[in-house]
Amino acid sequence: MPIFFDEAQNLFHLQSQNSSYIIQLVRGYAAHVYYGRKLRQDSNLKGMLSFNERASFSPNPIPDDKSISLDTLPQEYPQYGSSDFRSPAYQVKLANGTRVTELAYRTHRILQGKPELKGLPAVYTEHESEAETLELELSDAVSGLTVILSYTVFADSAAITRSARIVNESGAPLELERALSASLDFADSDYDALYLSGAWARERHVQRRRLAPGVTGIGSRRGSSSHQQNPFFALLRPDANERQGEVYGVSLVYSGNFIAEAEVEQFGMTRLQIGLNPFDFSWHLEPGESFQTPEAVLVYSNEGLGGMSREYHRLYRTRLCRGQHRDRERPILVNNWEATYFDFNADKIEAIAQAGSKLGIELFVLDDGWFGRRDRDNSSLGDWFEDRRKLPGGLKDLANRVKATGLQFGLWFEPEMVSPDSDLYRSHPDWCLHVPDRRRTEAREQLVLDMSRSDVREYLYERLSDIFSTVPVTYVKWDMNRNMTEIGSSEIPADRQKEIAHRYILGLYELLERLTGEFPHILFESCSGGGGRFDPGMLYYMPQTWTSDDTDAVERLKIQYGTSLVYPVSTMGAHVSAVPNHQVERTTSLTFRGDVAMSGNFGYELDLTKFTAEEQETAKQQIETYKEIRGLVQQGELYRLLSPFEGNETSWMFVSRDRNEALLFYFKVLAEPNAPLRNVKLEGLDPEKNYCLEASGEIYGGDRLMALGLPVSSLRGDFASMWVRLKAV
Repeated sequence: MPIFFDEAQNLFHLQSQNSSYIIQLVRGYAAHVYYGRKLRQDSNLKGMLSFNERASFSPNPIPDDKSISLDTLPQEYPQYGSSDFRSPAYQVKLANGTRVTELAYRTHRILQGKPELKGLPAVYTEHESEAETLELELSDAVSGLTVILSYTVFADSAAITRSARIVNESGAPLELERALSASLDFADSDYDALYLSGAWARERHVQRRRLAPGVTGIGSRRGSSSHQQNPFFALLRPDANERQGEVYGVSLVYSGNFIAEAEVEQFGMTRLQIGLNPFDFSWHLEPGESFQTPEAVLVYSNEGLGGMSREYHRLYRTRLCRGQHRDRERPILVNNWEATYFDFNADKIEAIAQAGSKLGIELFVLDDGWFGRRDRDNSSLGDWFEDRRKLPGGLKDLANRVKATGLQFGLWFEPEMVSPDSDLYRSHPDWCLHVPDRRRTEAREQLVLDMSRSDVREYLYERLSDIFSTVPVTYVKWDMNRNMTEIGSSEIPADRQKEIAHRYILGLYELLERLTGEFPHILFESCSGGGGRFDPGMLYYMPQTWTSDDTDAVERLKIQYGTSLVYPVSTMGAHVSAVPNHQVERTTSLTFRGDVAMSGNFGYELDLTKFTAEEQETAKQQIETYKEIRGLVQQGELYRLLSPFEGNETSWMFVSRDRNEALLFYFKVLAEPNAPLRNVKLEGLDPEKNYCLEASGEIYGGDRLMALGLPVSSLRGDFASMWVRLKAV
């Protein structure tokens, strides 16, 4: 049983596979005692908190005990206004206009399994025996506010999930102005912060810096999790690296505005928080109503960033992603976007599919331009009817022509957007996000549909489900190519306009739940200008994401490396595109591009009919190879060996769970004159086993491969790569 309650000490001890999380009730307050390396249940846990009277600037809420101050007490869900001056986890405005509340312990429940979060994606269990959940109920006696903190611990994972449900048990309405998912107080500030930052076509670059007094934080105010920041934050000891050291990761299962920050306060303690961004947010709660925060997933690792990542990968791959495709090998595809853009017809599409069939490709994806009068990106979004000028026989005829070549048929949509030049907008100009008497700011000549409206969601459901029911679609790329402006809705009362950004995400989740549930045979891939919404919330509905619109292989080394800090390889779409690359104008070899793309869900994004005979043979070999290795790539354990953020070389490897098979990839960006001899040390192998290198037949001990490595110095020229397959013998 991973959750224990010691009634004598008023202490809750949560044990994951490798960590302990301890909460103690201190004079009614839920205090955070410990989170870190796993402790025995029979260890002496007395005296884990120290108390000391501070100056009068840290007030004392309990008159007879001046050693207790909320300004210094580590807390599980702190409030503002009653003597804690640090960042609060929540904030509420009461009916009388005041904003002071004070939560105290009321009761608790320990449950088998993991309850669902209503209307929100979350990590799940398939059997109750997989997890236990602690529900810690706190209440404010004066206001009638109740907060139920949920903690789930898993039998076979190092992760702990946290969320909060805020309930109005008073007789009057209240306004929720801040509602975070998790808050953790650490006893010291000897940490680095690590997070993933970037921009469109430059997503999820690894950033690391020392904590200092004050706040180190990230967030999004764009209406989506964003290209710029990812809803993930980690604290790690200064000596921690990829292979060793303590790391604390927090990841938010949400796709909208978020905040994640670490605050170092006056006494050197650190408060780590993650949740909904309180900027431009409020939520009205009538008596009896409740608000559920998104889920935060906590992972502690004493095996460095690599250990943290593999815990996230296992959990997200098997208990966040869902559906028929979760455990299946993903198909090798060709997408026509960079091959044709908007300029295509049915014959051109069929020709690309035929070329792909000869190479062994399994899926063709028709991208933007098939609907309305979509000849460029200034019209027709929202008019989800096939363009009979380009496709005289319609989508069904085209899909059947593609299927006749031996390929499955996939389709691109951008359902959340509307073009001002569209029949939908002309009929329903109030269906987009907008504010009265203000301009409607366009981006890519499009506006954002108001997904908080049920009539908008119903229209999208009807149009998409009609296509899914009549066209043999097995794959959908769901795109979203701009962020929100003028966040207002004609359907929402004036005093609740700050709810719209969150209501949008809830509406999106509702639509996705409906569509993915009714069409389980379709493999959905999330996209937002590439990786602008690569987050755990979307992975709950769509088990893979288009990693970036930047398909340059050199840039992809950093993008895919950074993404892998949290997200499993099975979620990353990675394609070979034409050269010079359409984003950075770089020319790299087809071999180099293929090796980078084979480190994800493999495909092509170019005109296969233009391949030379030599390129056809190279691509055919890549496809044959990937079919042999994709089970290992998509479901194996990832070990990052050399970082593209630290030098000219990148290397990673995939290892089967039984450690009988491994695959090493090595990439060198620029050639070096008279370079030193270089070996890459492998990881994750069984030191007691011997491994055969498939290409050469040489046999080496796992201990030798991890201690001495394999030579990679023979590579010549810029943009060089190699891969090695190993099997235990």
